[in-house]
Amino acid sequence: MMGTAASPLPARDGYRLWAPTYGEENPTTALDVAATRKLTPSLTGVAMLDAGCGTGLRLPAAGVNGPRTAIGIDLVPAMVRRGKQSDPNRRLGVADVMALPFASQLFDVVWCRLVVGYVADLAGVYRELSRVTRAGGCVIVTDFHPAAARAGLLRSFRDAQGVVHVLENHVHEREAHEDAAARGGLSLDAGLDETVGPAVRSFYEAAGMLDRYEQQAGLPLVLALRFTR
Repeated sequence: MMGTAASPLPARDGYRLWAPTYGEENPTTALDVAATRKLTPSLTGVAMLDAGCGTGLRLPAAGVNGPRTAIGIDLVPAMVRRGKQSDPNRRLGVADVMALPFASQLFDVVWCRLVVGYVADLAGVYRELSRVTRAGGCVIVTDFHPAAARAGLLRSFRDAQGVVHVLENHVHEREAHEDAAARGGLSLDAGLDETVGPAVRSFYEAAGMLDRYEQQAGLPLVLALRFTR
């Protein structure tokens, strides 16, 4: 019987359970893709890192017209294993965004997408993201929007048995992002609030939840920020 788990799970535990079925898009991930596309500069010839990449599904392939190097790391071994099974050519490894296993000033572009909400120490994340970014490089961070959290929306998933699990989420206001980034040596370059609207209506329709779509229309789901080092 399908049900809902009792209490929120830490990201490490939640994504271990989610790994076997992970990959289906939802309104939040779709808006993350849209925002990241808008904020990311040309990747041709750059060294890039996706910090907290999950299965590495979004990691661009290195090569002609792509990045010179593209590496993804994630905290959850099961997610990395699934990513490597899907594409053995993906350069993926297990690591924590709080302690990136790279030399300083190694990457031109760093992504950290829908990850920082799982971490209480926002300043620590930005310190590491900044450390591995070259001078003049950029860091793009997306987060579950604080307005969505305040409206009562949860970060959740359904496991292979049909049980819905809620993930722990630390609410970080935009001002907290900017302050933590500045302390890490990053300067805000651009910001976006991606909202519920026509671009994600199909997800609600497919789920038979158009009434919820009407209720949430205009609500920001994703906060996206680009910083320069």
